[in-house]
Amino acid sequence: MARVYLGLGSNINDRIGYLKQALDEIEDLKDTKILKSSSIYETEPWGHKEQNSFLNLVVLIETSFSPLSLIAELKDIEIKCGRIKRDKWFEREIDIDILFFDDIILKSELLEIPHPQMQNRRFVLVPLNEIEPDFIHPLLNVNMRTLLETGIDKSEVKLYKDKI
Repeated sequence: MARVYLGLGSNINDRIGYLKQALDEIEDLKDTKILKSSSIYETEPWGHKEQNSFLNLVVLIETSFSPLSLIAELKDIEIKCGRIKRDKWFEREIDIDILFFDDIILKSELLEIPHPQMQNRRFVLVPLNEIEPDFIHPLLNVNMRTLLETGIDKSEVKLYKDKI
């Protein structure tokens, strides 16, 4: 079984509802279990700033899926949750990203692991630090605590709710 960190975010309509539905769908995947979940954080939008704030969280799952099979399942979950395709960095009903998949390094047209920008995004690093501050980034060879402390992103990330 692989240990996988997922980042989830929503910034339109019922943000908590979308996050909860996505977590329920992830938990229902075959041979997949949520092991840890961060609190929910309200964060500034990334990229296109003229939109609602996001709610973000990070979960650690255990799964038997391969990386490419898992991303296909997660994209299906986004569709089930009502995600509408929009331009990059615009609002999303739900967004689910694979941040880490064990210590695998993968670069394909469909998926890049570790997530290529996660070390530059406080909306990922803050919740990730809550559940796994000592996890070592397999490419950068530093832990999540250090990435958060030394990161270039200074955007506001504030606690929204302890748990769903």
